[in-house]
Order: sequence, then C-alpha cells, then structure tokens
Amino acid sequence: MGRSPCCEKAHTNKGAWTKEEDERLVAYIKVHGEGCWRSLPKAAGLLRCGKSCRLRWINYLRPDLKRGNFTEEEDELIIKLHSLLGNKWSLIAGRLQGRTDNEIKNYWNTHIRRKLLSRGIDPTTHRPLHGQADASFVKEVEKVVSFMRREDENKSSNSSSNSRSNSEEPKRWRCPDLNLELCISPPLQKQEDSEEDMMREEYGLLLYKRVAGIQMR
Repeated sequence: MGRSPCCEKAHTNKGAWTKEEDERLVAYIKVHGEGCWRSLPKAAGLLRCGKSCRLRWINYLRPDLKRGNFTEEEDELIIKLHSLLGNKWSLIAGRLQGRTDNEIKNYWNTHIRRKLLSRGIDPTTHRPLHGQADASFVKEVEKVVSFMRREDENKSSNSSSNSRSNSEEPKRWRCPDLNLELCISPPLQKQEDSEEDMMREEYGLLLYKRVAGIQMR
C-alpha cells in the first residue's frame, strides 16, 4: 500500500501561481500559521495541492527569504558543508539563513560544480582531480610547508644554543683547585704558652746568677 495523495489531483490548479493565489496563501498563513499542509488549501480557499502550497511558501513567499545572488562567503560555506554532509540539501539550507534547499541544489549543479572543477577539485570527493589543483591550492600547501620548515629550523637552532650554554656552564661555574697538602702544627695558643715558659726560665736563670755572685763576694 502506497501513501495516499495529499489532495484530489483532479480538482486542483496546475502551472504558475497567480498573484491572487499568493496573496490568499500569505494572508492565511499570517493569521493561522503553516499548520497542516494537507488541509491548508481548502481552508485558504485555494484549488491547489498541499505539497504545491508548501513549496510555494517555502521557496518563494516566506518573509525571511534571501533574495539576490549568492556571495563568495555563501559559496565557501556551501562547499564546506557539502564536503561534510554530501547532497543533504535540507541540512545545508538549515545553516544558510534565507536560502532554500532547492535553491542551493540548483546553484550547486549550475555554478559551484564548475567552480570546483576549474580549481582542479572533484566536486564529489572534494579532493584534487587527477593530482591537479589550482594555483591558490598549491600556494596554500607551499605556505604550510615553508612554515613547518621554519619551525624545524627554529627548534634545531634553539637546541644547539642550549647545548652550547650547557657546555659552557661547567667552565663558568668551575670550582678553583684546592691545595689538599695538610701540615700538622700545634695550636697557636700552645706556641704562645711555650714562649712564655722559655722567657720565665731565662728570667729565673738571670736571677740565680745575680744571687750567686752576691754570695761569692
């Protein structure tokens, strides 16, 4: 069993919408909201299919729709989202304010695909096509490579300077040579005491000689 049709196809208008039909649809949604698209055409007095009303409102009559050409920022955002989400246009449209999924899909097929191919990028895999890429892509790669080389050179120069500074540190902070030849000598106080004893002995000897000379006279 298939899904039942949203409305009676035999009693509906087909083809381009008229200005009066647009005004009726906009006036009804402003008062009642979007609601159920299956019952909306009859309630709004439109001889249209519910799916047709929904697509007409979403793609053309919504007040928040963004008119005009896509900007470069929108192009780059669509490319990035497509690389992550693939052909899920409704999810991509949810991240681009004012753009519809059908509008983005048509813009992708008519403009962005050719834009990526001209850059040498596969629009399906978002990888370089047959090993080729445009000049901007090559320049970006060269920038990254040169940056990595500079980083390696800075690291090597810093390591060499650190090794030189480490080799110079022992020379700079080297302890002077110590003379470890020890000599044993009596304390200074004992030397002074021995000198005093000698002086006392000499003084006593002189006194003795003077007393002995007096007695001999």
